[in-house]
Amino acid sequence: MKHARILIVDDDPDVLTAVKLLLKREVTEVIADKNPENIPAILSRDAIDLVLLDMNFKSAINTGNEGLFWLNRIKKIRPDMPVIMITAYGAIDLAVTSLKQGATDFIVKPWQNEQLLNVIADILNKKQSKKKPEPSKMMSSDLIGESEVMKLLLHKISKIAPTDANILILGENGTGKDVIADMIHRSSHRAAMPYVKVDVGALTDTLFESELFGHKKGAFTDAREDRLGRFEAADKGTLFLDEIGNISLQQQAKLLSVLQNRQVIPLGSNKSIPVDIRLLCATNMPLSALANENQFRKDLIYRINTVEVQVPPLRERGDDVLLLARHFVQRYALKYAKSVPELDRKTEEKLLRYHYPGNVRELQYSIERAIIMADGETLTPEDIIFSPIERNAPGKIDEQDEYNLVEMEKNTIMKVIEKHNGNISKASQELGLTRTALYRRLSKYNI
Repeated sequence: MKHARILIVDDDPDVLTAVKLLLKREVTEVIADKNPENIPAILSRDAIDLVLLDMNFKSAINTGNEGLFWLNRIKKIRPDMPVIMITAYGAIDLAVTSLKQGATDFIVKPWQNEQLLNVIADILNKKQSKKKPEPSKMMSSDLIGESEVMKLLLHKISKIAPTDANILILGENGTGKDVIADMIHRSSHRAAMPYVKVDVGALTDTLFESELFGHKKGAFTDAREDRLGRFEAADKGTLFLDEIGNISLQQQAKLLSVLQNRQVIPLGSNKSIPVDIRLLCATNMPLSALANENQFRKDLIYRINTVEVQVPPLRERGDDVLLLARHFVQRYALKYAKSVPELDRKTEEKLLRYHYPGNVRELQYSIERAIIMADGETLTPEDIIFSPIERNAPGKIDEQDEYNLVEMEKNTIMKVIEKHNGNISKASQELGLTRTALYRRLSKYNI
């Protein structure tokens, strides 16, 4: 309770003063406001843990409808927010109605201070206990899904996360491989230790060694001081190497040596340093491509791939699309201090028909744009604009249609770059790629 921030909304200044004085020494902060219109802005700006909300505000008739209206607004913005309704003795029936509509409890004016403190403490303690799930049940808010493929994936993660096995995470761009890696670390016995992520696909040969193994002062021209490598930084914890399929054969040999010996030698040093890490790797390359020894060493595959995890593309996850869409609607409505809009039936149909070449990341950016631009309380199909360009009408890919995905990607990249007048940063952001990944595609397609 000591670290809690509480919002009290009541148009009676005496009530606001009384609550602030009562809670001043019990919680970190009490935010008091007479105007319920300010609630959405306060919830988006401050990390509020609990709301005390009056049932009636200034109106000709004290119906309690104002309190119920603002209760529903709070629940749309923050569905998990505990709300205690403040009511007069004669309006207990309305208070009971508020409980049915999502209020956590109610308090009757004039209240006993000890009673109010006990109610608040009990609610906050229960909320805090819910924030501490067992490691095996922890997951990112973005790892949402009830489809069979996701249930199988989550079951597999629950089996492998508590072990020290090296994991290779496979999947298309935008499927959430980094989310999976983060979840595995947080569900492991190394969860309290460092979690270090490196985009190895973006590193040159010199940077590769310096970044991963560290260097000593003077090891090369710009080495003005000693630098700790990522392997050492992740000691006793987890090291996540993203885009592992893009590293050169020379880099693969150096990585293999470290993994075999479990020790690193910083550039400019002859002294080996032992490291204890759990290794996670990810790539958008299929395993069949990695098996080509002209591209990837088989002995390294065996080192990094004790167990492989295949993350399914969004187009194979069915109604998970709508679960994710609603999650992103909630997130971005809160971020931009807007009311949470509904998805109408035609919008849901459009979301389900689209084939998502950019996977979850593309859906996320599409929903964020829709929340920013939409004005109504319902998102319509016109509000949903898929990124980067809907070259084909939204629809699941028919096996009889001849889709040249390579040509589609190339043309899409060219159009987005032209749209931004050659600005790679803006183009990569709209495409949902890193600058490095976009440069690789430009090289691949000779653009």
